[in-house]
Amino acid sequence: MSPPFELLGSHSCFGGEQRFYRHDSAAIGLPMKFAVYLPPQAIQGPVPAVLYLAGLTCNEETFAIKAGAQRVAAELGLAVIAPDTSPRGEAAESLPGATDSWDFGIGAGFYLDATQEPWRTHWRMESYLMNDLLPQVAEQLPVDGKRLGIFGHSMGGHGALTLALRHPGRFRSVSAFAPLCAPMQCPWGTKAFSGYLGDDTTIWLEHDATVLMQHQPIAPYPGVILIDQGLADKFLADQLHPQLLEAACAAIGQPLTLRRHAGYDHGYYFVQSFMADHLRHHAQQLLALPSSAEAPAR
Repeated sequence: MSPPFELLGSHSCFGGEQRFYRHDSAAIGLPMKFAVYLPPQAIQGPVPAVLYLAGLTCNEETFAIKAGAQRVAAELGLAVIAPDTSPRGEAAESLPGATDSWDFGIGAGFYLDATQEPWRTHWRMESYLMNDLLPQVAEQLPVDGKRLGIFGHSMGGHGALTLALRHPGRFRSVSAFAPLCAPMQCPWGTKAFSGYLGDDTTIWLEHDATVLMQHQPIAPYPGVILIDQGLADKFLADQLHPQLLEAACAAIGQPLTLRRHAGYDHGYYFVQSFMADHLRHHAQQLLALPSSAEAPAR
């Protein structure tokens, strides 16, 4: 049995609880923090959950404070797990560049396992999520570890797409807000990949959602992938490239609902605006509820 989580705070919210925890991670080698919203239905037994991955400059509190998800999660009976984006603490922050969140350091874990020094010891976010956090949450909290969805925003949208494709069968549903869809073709992605993974671009292929989709033998998520993208997003043209993932999905017959929204930017006002749609998208596949993924763009 894993060591128990350390409860840092708990707040009543829409009949459920918004909790914040710290725990030791074998993969990271340092303590990690995460948030979890438990809906009122969790009192009666394990509930399905969605794993939310945040973007650059965020931490485990960002989603709980800014996304406005708890009311709808409570209605649907979904738990929402939101980890920190990167290792923290003295050992992590002592690395060169680690305190600069725009320099693939703190706040920019990119949800992969680094292979290059000085990052390889602690920057192991993929192993942390898949082998430490999710199994321990299912073991210690009223969460059904066999009914999981995954979603995220920006860098976290990249993480949601790549982890969903790299771990077939682990997640039943996937969605993203303004994700980095082809990180090998954007400045953020190439900088992070070169720092974390080195100069061998054949390794980069394993962490690029568009490339991973191109190599799927069949559509991996027949229940539809949902992506929302703001057309006033200043990062759309240079960093995000949703059209490339759209083409890759079309080529293999992967159902994709890619909604483009005039006037919306990259921030959490955008995320809040469509959060209910994403939670219902996951509930449709985790709880067999009617889908709202085809709702018209606003």
